[in-house]
Amino acid sequence: MKRWITFDLDGTLMQNPFQEWVFPEIAAAVAAKSGSAIACDARGEMVAEHERRLARHMYVEAYDWDDILCGLLERLGLTLAIDIEQLVIKHSCAPKVYLLEDGVLDVLAGLKAEGYALAAVTNGFFKFQYPVMQALGLADLFDAVVTPDRVGFAKPDVRIFETLRRQGGIAAHVGDRIDHDVCLANRFGTCSVLIDRRLPPELADMNPVVRANCEAGKQYCARKAQAELTSAKTGLSDPLLPKAVIGSLKELADCIEKQ
Repeated sequence: MKRWITFDLDGTLMQNPFQEWVFPEIAAAVAAKSGSAIACDARGEMVAEHERRLARHMYVEAYDWDDILCGLLERLGLTLAIDIEQLVIKHSCAPKVYLLEDGVLDVLAGLKAEGYALAAVTNGFFKFQYPVMQALGLADLFDAVVTPDRVGFAKPDVRIFETLRRQGGIAAHVGDRIDHDVCLANRFGTCSVLIDRRLPPELADMNPVVRANCEAGKQYCARKAQAELTSAKTGLSDPLLPKAVIGSLKELADCIEKQ
């Protein structure tokens, strides 16, 4: 049976090309097709629809960018062929995509050497994530890539873990969001590791477990949760409190060992 460590991708390990490259190219194509007859911020409209779906807990559908674009073009009355997957492939090259810190590949390889199996558990669809993983050298280090279009569930629904659970235990899940990643791990009953490379100075020199449990760490997590969640939170309940907070992936191995 495998011992899994699971990772979010965007904001945790890598930067994808959507915001800076894919969305602008889509917006330019829509603007060129519509001409002056239609005033439309295609990028803004797509992101707004994504957020509406999230607010309705339509987590899988919220990341179906093909469907979101199709709906936008229908509303605008435009016939336009845009292959988002091909745009992602086109823009999956340096410096448009990149790892979020030096040493990411070394840390992942080290965890594998310790006997862990690694899985990417991401809300991005496989066809939008895997080209970026390949370009950055991540693909070969992961034993599984779990995405909503493959398993039918998205974070923070714990059923996204089901295929991994059948193959072994999940030692920890690492992600940059409290609403999706920390909440998912806590609900599932595994170690939740929040990563933030811009920790406030008062937390920077602390042990990752101490960071999560000291008063300053709890306040930091509460502020982060409030910014992420659609409904305001005045404090942290159990599902929202991470077991550990790391400022670099290089802290992860020691953090998991202590847990």
